Parts: sequence; C-alpha cells; structure tokens
Amino acid sequence: MRKVLQQLKQYRRDTFLCIGLTALEVIMEILMPFVTAIIIDRGLEAGSLPVVYRYGALMAAMAFMSLFFGAMAGKNAASAASGLSANLRESIYANIQTFSFSNIDKFSVPGLVTRMTTDITNVQNAFMMVIRVAVRAPLNLVFSFAMCLIISPRLSAMFLIAVVFLVIVIGSIMVVTLKIFREVFHRYDDLNASVQENVTAIRVVKAFVREDYENVKFSKASKVLYDLSVKAEALLAFNNPAMMVAVYFCIISVSWFGAQYIVGGSLTTGDLTSLFSYIMALLMSLMMLSMVVVMISMSMASIRRISEVLNETPDLTDPADPVMTVADGRIDFNHVNFSYKHGSGKNSLSDIDLHIKSGETIGVIGGTGSGKSSLVNLICRLYDVDDGSVCVGGVDVRRYDTEILRNQVSVVLQKNTLFSGTILDNLRWGNPDATEEECIEACKAACADEFIDRMPQGYETRIERGGNNVSGGQKQRLCIARALLKKPKVLILDDSTSAVDTATDASIRAAFAREIPGTTKIIIAQRVSSVESADRILVLDDGKIDAFDTHENLLKNNAIYQEIYNSQLEGSGDFDQPA
Repeated sequence: MRKVLQQLKQYRRDTFLCIGLTALEVIMEILMPFVTAIIIDRGLEAGSLPVVYRYGALMAAMAFMSLFFGAMAGKNAASAASGLSANLRESIYANIQTFSFSNIDKFSVPGLVTRMTTDITNVQNAFMMVIRVAVRAPLNLVFSFAMCLIISPRLSAMFLIAVVFLVIVIGSIMVVTLKIFREVFHRYDDLNASVQENVTAIRVVKAFVREDYENVKFSKASKVLYDLSVKAEALLAFNNPAMMVAVYFCIISVSWFGAQYIVGGSLTTGDLTSLFSYIMALLMSLMMLSMVVVMISMSMASIRRISEVLNETPDLTDPADPVMTVADGRIDFNHVNFSYKHGSGKNSLSDIDLHIKSGETIGVIGGTGSGKSSLVNLICRLYDVDDGSVCVGGVDVRRYDTEILRNQVSVVLQKNTLFSGTILDNLRWGNPDATEEECIEACKAACADEFIDRMPQGYETRIERGGNNVSGGQKQRLCIARALLKKPKVLILDDSTSAVDTATDASIRAAFAREIPGTTKIIIAQRVSSVESADRILVLDDGKIDAFDTHENLLKNNAIYQEIYNSQLEGSGDFDQPA
C-alpha cells in the first residue's frame, strides 16, 4: 500500500485539496436542512417574510458554495487519481526495464499486462472513491446523526436500528463477494494469456485450421469470468433492497412518532422536515460507505499485485566502483556452476572451466538442453553464476558497469526481435549515432544488403512489429548487422544463422574473419558446417564440457561430435546438404 501511495508524488496537493473541499461541501449540505427548518418554523408558520427572504438567501448561497466545493473537489479527485495511475504505469514500466532475466522469469507476460491495465484501473477508481466518497460518507454520517441527536434524541434511536440492520446485511454480502472478486482477478490473467497466445501465434493457428478450437478455449475462459462476475454482482444487487427497507422503516417510524411529538408539542414541523433530510443523508452515506469498502477490498488484490512488481529488485546490480573499460575479448570461465533457480540443486552448467583468447572464433555445439545458451548468457551477464567466475578482458563481469559490458559483448539471441520502424531505425539499436554508411557496411558483413537493395524503399523500408513482414533468415541477418554496429570486443551468435542457407552462412563467417578479425566470435549452431571452420569447437553435454578442440581432432577423438557430424553428412540433420 505504502509503495503505491508513494507514486502520488506531484499529485499530493490535488489529493489534499480534494479532501478539504469535500469536507467543506459536506458542511454546507449538513447545514441546509437546519436552515430549512428555520425557514419553516420562524418564517412560514410565523408568517414572517423577511425571515424567509433572509434565510432563503443564506440557503441559496450555501447551495452555491456546496456546488462550487463539490465541483472543485471532483476536479482535483480526477487529477489525483489519473495522476496516480499514470505514475504507477511509468514506475512499473521503468522497474521492468531494470529486471534481469531471472526477475522476468518470476512474472508471466499476461500477468504484467493485467497489472498495468486492469489492476491499475481498479486502484485508480478505488483511490478516487477514497478521497471523495470515503471522506464525504463518514462526515455526512457523523454530522447527520449529530444533527438528529440535537433535533430529537428519541427519534435518533430509529436510525441506530436501521444502521445495525444495514451493517449486518451489507457486511455479509461483502464477505462473500470479496472472495469471488479475488478469484476474478486471477481469471483475468488466464483470459489475457489466451488472447496473447492466440494473437502471437495466429499464423500457426491458421496453418493448422484451429480457429474453432481457439474460439472454444477463449469462450471457456470468458464464460468462467462471466459466471464469477454475475455471481458477485447478483449478491451486490441485494444492497439496494436492503437500503430501501432501512429507508422505509425510518420514514414510517419517524412519520408515526414524529406526528405524535408534533401534536404533543415536543417537535416542530420544521424539525420533522429536517429529520427526513438527515435520514436520507445518513442512510445514503452508509450505502456509499459500504460500496467504498467493497471497492477498496477489491482493489487490495490489485494493490498487492502491483506492489509485487514495484518491490521486485533487480538480481543484477552494478558495483559501487564499476570498471568502465573492457580491455579485450579474452573470456575465462573459472569452475562455473549455474542454475536458473538458485538453491534448486539442478545445475544448467556444472564445473565449466574454459579459457578463450581474444580474437578467437569459437564454435559451440551440443544437443538440446546441453547448456549452450546458458553459457553465453553468463558472458554478457544476463544471469549471474552460482559458483566460480566469468571474466571478460581479465575482469570479472560482476565488476563491470552493466551498460559498458553489454555494449562490448554483443549478443544475437536465439529469439531476437525487430521493432516497428524502418530498417535504419532497427539497425541503430546497435548504435544510435551510426551513420547510414556504417549501417550499410554492417549489413554487407551480415549479408543483409542483398535483400535490402531489392526492397522498393531500401533502408527506409518499414518493419512491422516483431519483424512480421520479413522472413526468418532476413530477420536474423538484420539482427546480426545490428549487433555489429556496436563494434564489440566479443560477438556471440546464439543459433542466429539457423534460418539462412549454408552458402549465406559461409559468407557471413567469411565476412566476420575479414571485417572483425580482432573480435572474439562465439558461434552456437546446430549445424557442423557453421562451426567447422572455427579455431576451436566446444562440445557440451548435459551442462558439462565434453570436449574443446579443433574440428579435425574432435572428428578423431570425440564420440558426440562424430555422431552429429555423421548424421548431418548423411543429410538427416541439415536440409541444405547436397543429396
């Protein structure tokens, strides 16, 4: 709660203004029935028009002030609530940007989307009700009851009976509905997940003609959400009948006993009129207060979910006095152990002791789940090791400024993404200050120039979100060019040429040897042809180093490498191999 309220920042003034103006509005509304009683008793019944005019003018002025205070309170409430939601979204988004991969793994993408949309909207609505209704209702309740006690202590007992009745009924309803609403928020995540999965994989859905299946799956998720919402709202609908019972009870009781008191001379007509006004104000305040409690209780689940993201601290932080220069591309793994879930005992990498010279080209090969991607993720410090150390340029990666390290260790990830914008815009993610000539040179090295030149708008061609308007091979080559623009000391290709043909793959490797000879190059691949020309090849098996040698020596001495080579030589592992 505190973390969320801290996001008010510049909107604290609007919040306090709203509370103060709401209090003034309530005072004006409470005094008006009292003035009405004076007009009836001292003006109308006494036949004194000057009293009617004087107090009528006062009442008109109070009504105007109440209207003004209410309007200004509403304006400030809207500003404060909208400002809070805007700051929350910015803070959540900014905090997500600082997350390491291990932090991101704790949250689902649909869950984060729900937090930034539905949950924040719930908090915004609840906050607006708190600073408006939650201030107005208690003040109205207290002041109305106080005025009732002043006018007729005996008739005020009727209000207490009505209040007790409403508290029991509405309280019972709230206890049940709150449990339902908590379940509703969990279902929102499921619904968003279904939508996201379908939209992201829409091509696969259509290719397998599974539209009907996806519609049914979405309908089921939507139906569950619908049923829960209807159940909750059906229970909340009993609030109004309960309110009406209390209102009619009070009206009948006050009318019956009030008439007797008027006849007996202990109550005036004006006082009775005021009592009716205060009855409605008191009971309506209680009703509004119950709705505020429901809204706040509903929003508490949202507040907890939002706080989870805001309170999440990055697992990877820069040291107090970071190293700001990467000397060269030398890489050392010193008896490294690593697991994605610390303390689980299930290592993705075990006792990795590996030393790579600056400027070397290293191939990495191994079966699925052997730890290839885990290995290279440690070099650019996307994760931290459990034991041992990873050094780049002779310095532990944990001692570097993270930005400096990642600018010098350029990674083309297995699942790299292009963003909406032109080709040049995407290329300049590697270097925002890169000239068009530098972008062209990088594309030539990545063999991307050949298809860019065929496009009508060339480098100004627009890329759709995610790179949906280019092929997988074209996307990979653009991502490689983007990485080259960093002019890194270390270049890592994590299976980044899997979608290009072997001829293009060979051209890219030849360009690397020609254009960036001093850069350490680590190439993860499934094809032996992609790594056989490397200075040395690392063979991984089940998170351990099985062998680290040249292509020729591995063919002679390593069973795993021999098996992979022979299977691909026969054509079963590489579709580009000649028949």
